[in-house]
Amino acid sequence: MNKLNKAYKSISEVAEILNLKDSKSGKLNTHTIRFWEKEFKQIKPKFFNSKRRYYDEKSIDMLKKIKFLLKDQGLKIEGAKKILKREASLDLDETNNKTISSAEINLKFKLHKISSLLKNLKKIK
Repeated sequence: MNKLNKAYKSISEVAEILNLKDSKSGKLNTHTIRFWEKEFKQIKPKFFNSKRRYYDEKSIDMLKKIKFLLKDQGLKIEGAKKILKREASLDLDETNNKTISSAEINLKFKLHKISSLLKNLKKIK
C-alpha cells in the first residue's frame, strides 16, 4: 500500500470516491455519509482540526459496501445491517475496486449456509 492509500480522506473526497452527487445540482452529497455514520457503527471517522471528518481506507471500504447494498441492491438500512453483521467478510472486487455483484453475494451466503449445515451434520454423527 503506498503513502497515498494510507492517507486519510476528507468527507468531500469520500463522497467523490463513492460518486454521491445530487442528480439535479451536481453537488456532492456529504450528508449521506454523515447519515450512514449514525446508522452503521462500523464507520469510524477520525476528527482532526476542529471537528472535520477524515476517513481511512477501512472506513471507505465499509462505505463502499454500504452504498452497494443500499443504492445498487435496493436494500433498506435494516437489511444492510443484517448482511454486514452476518457476513463480516463481504469483500470488494480487488481487480477494479468496485463492490461485488449480487450473484457473488448470494453465492457466498449459500456457501456459508451449506458450511453451517455440514458442521451441524457432523455434530449429529
